[in-house]
Amino acid sequence: MLLEIVSPEAKLFSAEVTSVTLPGVDGSFQILNNHAPIVSILGKGVVKITASSFTFAKEVAGKFTKLDAQNYTLAINSGTIEMKDNKVIILAD
Repeated sequence: MLLEIVSPEAKLFSAEVTSVTLPGVDGSFQILNNHAPIVSILGKGVVKITASSFTFAKEVAGKFTKLDAQNYTLAINSGTIEMKDNKVIILAD
C-alpha cells in the first residue's frame, strides 16, 4: 500500500509500505495492505512504519528513527489519517 506523511512544513514520506501502526486517540492501531476505508484522529505518539526499503529526503531524514532495516518511527503530536483505495495519507503535526 502507498503511505504518504505530510506535515505543515513538507511532505515527509511517500513510499510503498507493508504496515503502519498509529497512535489513535483511543489507543494505537495498525493498518495493513487492503485495509477497509477509515478516517481517524491521531493523538500524540509514535507512527511505526514497516517496509522492505526506505528512502528519505535529506531535509526530513532526521525526523525519523531507525529501529532496524525494515522499521522506522516518527514522533507526532497529533494528526489525522485517511485510508482509501490502498492509499494511506497521514496529516501530521
